Amino acid sequence: MNQNVNPNRLFVASCVALIVTALTFATRGGMMEPWMQEFDLTAGQVGWIAGTAFWGFTVAMVIGGPLVDVIGMNRIIAIAVAGHIIGILLTIFATGFWSLYISTLIIGISNGSVEAACNPLIATMYPNDKTKKLNQFHVWFPGGIVIGGLAVYLLSEIGFGWRVHMGIMLIPTVIYGFMFLGQKFPKTERVQAGVSAKAMYKAVVSPLFLFMAFCMILTAGTELGTNQWITALLENVGVPAILLLVWVSGIMALGRSFAGPIVHKLSASGVLLISAILTGLGLVLLSYSGGAMAFASAAVFALGITYFWPTMLGFVSENVPKSGALGLAIMGGIGFLSASIVTPLLGIVYDYETVQAIPEGYTVEILTAATEGTKEAAMWAEAKLTGGTTSLRYVALLPLILVFMFGYLYATRKNRKIETLDNTSE
Repeated sequence: MNQNVNPNRLFVASCVALIVTALTFATRGGMMEPWMQEFDLTAGQVGWIAGTAFWGFTVAMVIGGPLVDVIGMNRIIAIAVAGHIIGILLTIFATGFWSLYISTLIIGISNGSVEAACNPLIATMYPNDKTKKLNQFHVWFPGGIVIGGLAVYLLSEIGFGWRVHMGIMLIPTVIYGFMFLGQKFPKTERVQAGVSAKAMYKAVVSPLFLFMAFCMILTAGTELGTNQWITALLENVGVPAILLLVWVSGIMALGRSFAGPIVHKLSASGVLLISAILTGLGLVLLSYSGGAMAFASAAVFALGITYFWPTMLGFVSENVPKSGALGLAIMGGIGFLSASIVTPLLGIVYDYETVQAIPEGYTVEILTAATEGTKEAAMWAEAKLTGGTTSLRYVALLPLILVFMFGYLYATRKNRKIETLDNTSE
């Protein structure tokens, strides 16, 4: 690696950039209900807005991944900084569906640019500890959600609205932009090893890579789709739903901090199998829990999804190393594309199940117009809770499929050695 490269500063700057990505996720989750009320939007429409951040991320990953080797990681980071500032300001001054849609899209592209540059950057700087360092890097996605969730909760208690919640993200954006400013970036691991672009493209259509890409659709949809909606789905569960998101994210951050020994003991495929089992169990438990028990159920769910994203990336980087930055970009892009589909679908299911739960003789219009404290208001709260918990049971089907897929992966690869890059052009 170039001696002018400062791995510690680049790693810390990457973590702060990921915190901004997480803040956009956490604050957006808390804004979905206020947006529906202020701009007269349905849950489905808000789902499409939130989903835009995910497919914007996908576009940035798929385009930015190959460009990392061409224009450099530093320029991809510059795009992320500029996009975060523009997207945050546009959201603050939004006036309805389309302005929210466009601003969220820009933020999604910025978030994708962060991962398009930082994932291969970290894999390059720490070639012998990829899964461990990627897990430590991705600590700051749930860690950022904890920070954002608590900030949203406290600012809401004080009386500040969602625009202030959005504005606080400008602070860490400026910080990570400054930390990256003027820094030297290494060439990617693939380029340093002399592996050709042809070999890279061949690697991303290999059977193992395609298998993992399909699994990423399910893991990301389960994790990101659920976390994006959890504050709305469980709004009336008996505890502040934003604190459930903070609880889940706090457990994820703590778990990823200790990823090294866990992955070493169980292997990446073993971790993924156990994660799928716990995730499915947690979703089912959440759909039947209320009050304090919701935190216990959420803890099971959190333990399940903790290692999904970084371990998927680490597994691919270690077992299909020639896929390089493109492979990591495709995996991340597919993950967020999945979330961009699951998020609006979950909103539509939530709308439908909520309506189905309304007692006979009442309508959505009657119940939403009810004064707080009335029988009708209580009916509406109960209908939304039923709609939310029922929606979670549908999501639980995804980790059920993953149990079988990761079981197969573990059985066939648990004793295989990790591959290394060859100094060859092929």
